[in-house]
Amino acid sequence: MAKEKPAEAEGAEAADGEGAKKGGFLSKKLIIMIAGGLLVVGGIGGGAYFFLGGKSGHEEKTVQAPVKPPPAFYDLPELLVNLQAPAGRSSYLKAKIVLEVEDAKLVEQIKPLMPRVMDAFQTYLREMRQSDLEGSAGLYRMREELTKRVNIAIAPSRINAVLFKEIVVQ
Repeated sequence: MAKEKPAEAEGAEAADGEGAKKGGFLSKKLIIMIAGGLLVVGGIGGGAYFFLGGKSGHEEKTVQAPVKPPPAFYDLPELLVNLQAPAGRSSYLKAKIVLEVEDAKLVEQIKPLMPRVMDAFQTYLREMRQSDLEGSAGLYRMREELTKRVNIAIAPSRINAVLFKEIVVQ
C-alpha cells in the first residue's frame, strides 16, 4: 500500500505550488511591464534627441553654392512708336524699357550694339496693333518677343529679361 501523506503536508504542498505559479505569473507580468515602460521611455528620449538636433554619428558637410553676383540693369532710351491703326486714326505706344543682364561686364559688351537693338524694337513695335497690347497676355507676348529680338541682336551675349518701367498706349 502506498504511503499516505498527511493532509497537512498536502495542503502545504498545494499552497506552495499555487504560490509558485502565482509568483511566476506576477514576476513575468512585472518584467513585461517594466520592459514595455523602458521601450516607451527610450523611444521618447530618442525621438526628442533626434528632433531637437542631437549630434548624429556622422557629420554632415554643408556645401555652399557659389554666390552669384546680383544682376545688372541697363535702361534703354524711351521709345515712342505709332502702332498700326485703322485709316484716319493714330495710335501710339510709349515705353520705358530696362534690360536685365547677368553682370555689369555684359552691359559694357552690349552698349555698342544698342543701335541694332533699338532698330529691332522699332521694327517689331510698329507692326503691332493696339488690340495686340490688351491685357497681361498681350504684354507677356510682347516681352517674350522683345527678349528674343535682343538676344538675336547681341548674340553670342544674352540678356535675362526685358522689363517694362512704363507703357502707355494712346
